Amino acid sequence: MSPFNSYKIIYLTFFICLVAAIFPLPLVLNSFRPEWMVLVIFYWIMALPHRVNIGHTFILGAMLDLLLGSTLGMHALLFSLLAYFTSIHFQRFRNFTLFQTTLLVGVFVFVSKITLYWIASSIQVIVLHQSYFWSIFTSMLIWPVFFIFMRYLRVQFKVS
Repeated sequence: MSPFNSYKIIYLTFFICLVAAIFPLPLVLNSFRPEWMVLVIFYWIMALPHRVNIGHTFILGAMLDLLLGSTLGMHALLFSLLAYFTSIHFQRFRNFTLFQTTLLVGVFVFVSKITLYWIASSIQVIVLHQSYFWSIFTSMLIWPVFFIFMRYLRVQFKVS
């Protein structure tokens, strides 16, 4: 498949995850929303580090900041650091089992939630609720199915 067509599939998944990140949910379910952007960034950098890089993730983070109305640069910085760490260790992560990558996704989402809270609380007073961390568990539960589906997409559309 040509590089242009590969990028179309990758950007389509980015767009779908951006929409999923802002899709309105009932208030009860909102705290269970998985961190879709972390999942898709982790997958594409682990699968194709030569196609998705830190620049892509910085732009995605800035777009998510604009869509969520959060402080500009919070997600951009966080996604860039995630991309940097993943791109350095992508060969090691490829050898992990699905269970190990699920735990790694949990660690990444936990670090991202703590970092976002830390940045936001340094700007204004914020109360931390226990429900803030439920998205870690839902992201970990969704990761195996998400990983298999993304691999299916990558193979089906010959994204390389």
